Order: sequence, then structure tokens, then C-alpha cells
Amino acid sequence: MFTGLLTLPLAPVRGVVWLAEVLTEQAEAQLYDPGRIAAEMQQIADEAAAGEITEEEAAEREEDLIRRLNEGRARRR
Repeated sequence: MFTGLLTLPLAPVRGVVWLAEVLTEQAEAQLYDPGRIAAEMQQIADEAAAGEITEEEAAEREEDLIRRLNEGRARRR
């Protein structure tokens, strides 16, 4: 109980740290989500087919998405 009283002033700091960790986990989950990456791949294909971006731009963006997908898989292991 005495320790609880001494560490009570640190509670807001611990709460902020916990919140930051939760937000980071959620952001990473979205960033590396295979479904989201697949949707972005389809969007790139649609933009390339419509002539909105060049094939080079499409290839570059696809490489970035593949890199994210591989990194996400590595993080899950």
C-alpha cells in the first residue's frame, strides 16, 4: 500500500505511455494488414489502367507495398 501511494504521482505518465503503446500497435496493425495492402495494390492497378499514373510509378508503389507486406510477416514471427 505504501508503494502504491509513492508511485501514485506517476500514474498519469504510465497512462500516457500505455496509450502510446496501444496507438502504436493499432497503427502498425493497419500499416501491415495484408487485406489493406491488397486493396492498395488493386487501387494502384486501377489507377495505372486508367492512365492516372505511369507504369513506373505503379511498379515503385507496388514494390513499397510488397516491402510492407514482407515486413509485416516478419514482425508476426
